[in-house]
Amino acid sequence: MATGWARDGAVSEQIEASIEDELKRLKARPRPEGESLTHCAECDEEIPQARREAIPGVKLCIDCMQERDAAYQARGGINRRGSKDSQLK
Repeated sequence: MATGWARDGAVSEQIEASIEDELKRLKARPRPEGESLTHCAECDEEIPQARREAIPGVKLCIDCMQERDAAYQARGGINRRGSKDSQLK
């Protein structure tokens, strides 16, 4: 693949670096800790025992967690190339 002035494999390195950055960000997210709640912190429905055992420190029922995940807005990626077009946006 022609890449202009970039060395061979530069595009692959950029992709791999972006993936590594995102994995580091996901691993750094706080995870539930401590004792699980018996009832959801948002809707007060009972959290199933199997969920409490599978995810130590869980605070939300499945429905509330799915609503929270659906409301998540993806953040913009990092532009490693620094092209003129991207700087104008």
